[in-house]
This record gives sequence, C-alpha cells and structure tokens, in this order.
Amino acid sequence: MIPNAIARNMLIGCSLATAALLLSLGAALAQEAPKPVAADPASSQDEIRQFCTNIADPARDQRYLLQKQELEKLQADVDQRIATMDERKAEYEDWLKKRDDFLKTADLGLVDIYKNMKPDAAAASLNDVRTVVAAAIIMKLSARQSSLILAEMDAKKAAVITNIIASASDPNTSKSKDPS
Repeated sequence: MIPNAIARNMLIGCSLATAALLLSLGAALAQEAPKPVAADPASSQDEIRQFCTNIADPARDQRYLLQKQELEKLQADVDQRIATMDERKAEYEDWLKKRDDFLKTADLGLVDIYKNMKPDAAAASLNDVRTVVAAAIIMKLSARQSSLILAEMDAKKAAVITNIIASASDPNTSKSKDPS
C-alpha cells in the first residue's frame, strides 16, 4: 500500500541517516585520534532519534492524505454506481408499467369474447385489430387457443404478435423498445 511504502522509505532514511552519522563520527575519530573527541555517541543517537521523530508526523500526515484521497475515489465510484442503479430502476419501473398497461388492455372483456370464438373467426377478427391489442388478447388466452388462432392468422401479423408477446415477457426489454 502506498502509505506504508512512504513510511518504510522514511524509516530507511532514518537508518541511513544514523549510519551516515556513525560513519562520519567514526571517520572523524580515525582522523583525529590524538585529539579528544567532543562528539558523544549518546548525543548522536539523540540527534538521530529527534530527526526520526521530526519526520514521523509529516509521514503520518502524508499517509492520511493518501488514504483520504483513496476513500474519496471509492466514494465517487459508489455514487456513480448508485446513479446507474437508479437509472436502471426507473427504466424497469417504466417497462413494468407499460407491460401492466398492455395486459390491462385485454382485460376489458375482450378475452372472454375471443375465448368463445372459433379459431378461424377469431383470427380473421384479430387481423383487423391493432397489433398490440391483438397480442394482449392472445396472451390472455390459453396456449392451445392462442396457437390455433395464430395458425389461422396472416403469417406476418402472427410473427409480429409473437414478437410482441415475447418482448412483453422478457425482463431485459428496455423502455427504448416500445411494442406499440
């Protein structure tokens, strides 16, 4: 994760600073062996500890900033997905309303009339009715009656009616595909 890498790099920097300070201290001791050394290793450790302590807060702040940016990016993605789901929900509700309206068209008593007709007479009559109304009526009849009527109808109109019935029962039909 990026914040951990930054913290690791800062710790490595602290270690390198410690090593460099010890090396320079050792080199100074080697060059000036006869002279007394004023640098105390304990004070060097204190300086290194203070340096590492001083950069710990900025490292933590940077890690928090990166985490905040990542969370904001994730929140934007969630918001976008919610908006997409709302759009799809509205589309589905629209489709469901059209389907219900379509099925109600046949509930006006027409089904009973066509249910009692002979298939050839019903087919001749439905050939002259709006295709959507004919599809709604045929959809409300039993499968046996529907097949007999469709067999007696004009082949092209029967195919259109079959497509309308298939799309009315397909949950993937979108609102852009209007059966009327």
